[in-house]
Amino acid sequence: MSMTTEHDSMPITRLASTHREEIERGERFAFGDNWRRYLERLDDGRIEQAVASLRAMLDTDTLRGRSFLDIGSGSGIFSLAARRLGARVLSFDYDPAAVRCTQELKRRHFEHDEGWQVRSGSALDREFLHGLGRFDIVYSWGVLHHTGDLWAALANVAGNVAPGGRLYISLYNDQGSPSRRWTTVKRIYNRLPAPLRGPFAVLVYAPLELRKFLVTLVRGRPQDYFAAIRNYGDRGMSWWRDQVDWIGGYPFEVSKPEAVFDFYRSRGYTLLKLKTCGGGHGCNEFVFREGE
Repeated sequence: MSMTTEHDSMPITRLASTHREEIERGERFAFGDNWRRYLERLDDGRIEQAVASLRAMLDTDTLRGRSFLDIGSGSGIFSLAARRLGARVLSFDYDPAAVRCTQELKRRHFEHDEGWQVRSGSALDREFLHGLGRFDIVYSWGVLHHTGDLWAALANVAGNVAPGGRLYISLYNDQGSPSRRWTTVKRIYNRLPAPLRGPFAVLVYAPLELRKFLVTLVRGRPQDYFAAIRNYGDRGMSWWRDQVDWIGGYPFEVSKPEAVFDFYRSRGYTLLKLKTCGGGHGCNEFVFREGE
């Protein structure tokens, strides 16, 4: 499918101004600043992990000849992974710093490549999304629950999936009262003066991490705790940057897997793959196909 380029994104200066005001009011986490720090340590091993995770969830070894829309591209690592798999990629993010991160990753690996475009825009801007056209794969991992209107964003991005295309999204799991408590923690974090946010994060995480360490200690394998941090995740992400992203990630909404399934089924989508977080506070991953 082609990637329409006629409709430009929301003017960058206006978007950046709105974004900055939200951060100053404590209504939004500076995701892009977090991703900038992550890029400082990004290596080929993490990139290959990201490539492998796309292959696994999309059940394919190549995306050659296919178009890929990365909604909320963040660091740009999964746009890069899709491009390495052969897709024509369009990335966008609401956070101006995240846009710069994606542009930097493109410069490092695919400079002057017309098969990868990077823009500024919002998943809540229906006109902007409509102007992008439709894509064989629409990807948004851990993003739409941070827009401030999760269900509107879920409805909006469905319009970018080509007939028979794939929609690959991940969304925070609804844990009930624990999710509400985390919402309070996130709100406090973003309203604190910047110098106090790091100590606050450590204060929140210390008891949780101590408990994990003690479990491995009781089992006689404390090395497992440190190995889990060193070899964190299967998507090429960073343990500490993910922790900061979690505690600061705001706006924050959650959803139950069955609600997401029903939402897209009513819009003619078929669920191809579901990977849950086991009832925890992580993300549930979904791959839908447009059409029955």
